[in-house]
Amino acid sequence: MIELSFAVLASLFSLVNPLGAIPVFLAMTPHYTKQERAHTALHTSLYFTLILLAFYLGGTLILKFFGISLNAMQIAGGLVILSSGFSLLNGKFAEGRTVNKKVKEEALTKEDISFSPLAMPLLSGPGSISYLISLQAQHTAWEPRLLIGGVVIAMGAVIFFILRSSPYLHKLMGVAGLNALSRIMGFLVMAIGIQNIIAGVVDLVKVLA
Repeated sequence: MIELSFAVLASLFSLVNPLGAIPVFLAMTPHYTKQERAHTALHTSLYFTLILLAFYLGGTLILKFFGISLNAMQIAGGLVILSSGFSLLNGKFAEGRTVNKKVKEEALTKEDISFSPLAMPLLSGPGSISYLISLQAQHTAWEPRLLIGGVVIAMGAVIFFILRSSPYLHKLMGVAGLNALSRIMGFLVMAIGIQNIIAGVVDLVKVLA
């Protein structure tokens, strides 16, 4: 169970990549005070946690409602994760999450950016959502499901800490350091995507055989 929690936390951290969100967060909050940034970071982490928990808890229902098999979700999710990892590897974190220049400009005029675009799509994107839906379908016992739900909540706490400390982390690591970490995360994310695709294809072949 401990191995599962660490594996899910590591995968989620790579997929969400909160460190890569630091430059985007700072660019969207240039005139915020320290208290306003902390307030936005708290709301963003809460929205992020609620979004992922909603998709995670409703994973099986979502698959049944749309008539999607677990194999199809693994393969499609793997392709999305692979694409996201490729964007990270090329230093295009925001673009890979559909946060373009127009979205950033619009965020500067909004009173509250914690739900959109920060919590979604910047942090809780289709990659992390499809990953959690696949996990929920794979683990039918209540113990691992509760454990994974706890990991999602822990990930929300990590995001709050990173966003709240974003000015200090940005100064400490610099643009070059954050870009280097994003590229490393991109490699890991691509590996997760390929692993999901392989798992989906292998299971599908077994079913067809």
